[in-house]
Amino acid sequence: MCKIPLICGVISVVIGAVAFTLSWNLWEVFNGPLPGYQIFLFPGNLSLIYFWHPLFTEEVNFWPKLVMLLFGQFSVVTIMTFVLLKFIASLRSCIAPCSLNK
Repeated sequence: MCKIPLICGVISVVIGAVAFTLSWNLWEVFNGPLPGYQIFLFPGNLSLIYFWHPLFTEEVNFWPKLVMLLFGQFSVVTIMTFVLLKFIASLRSCIAPCSLNK
């Protein structure tokens, strides 16, 4: 069960890195960020706003900030997937004995 959250976290980092790279390189084409950029990097942006920003100021260099974004992307998705799987497992264990008693 611990393998699934880690795989989801790695996939989210790959998706986030691709979305960031496309957005960075196609800025002139779209006259701004890539459409959907905010959605793809939502977990990483949450960690930047609520975890990293209080610890550091806005004046962080590009590469450390990108690493923080991708680390946050991995952490948030991995933790949320783990919590969701535990919740589903507890629901199954609760529902299965109840259905056998009927």
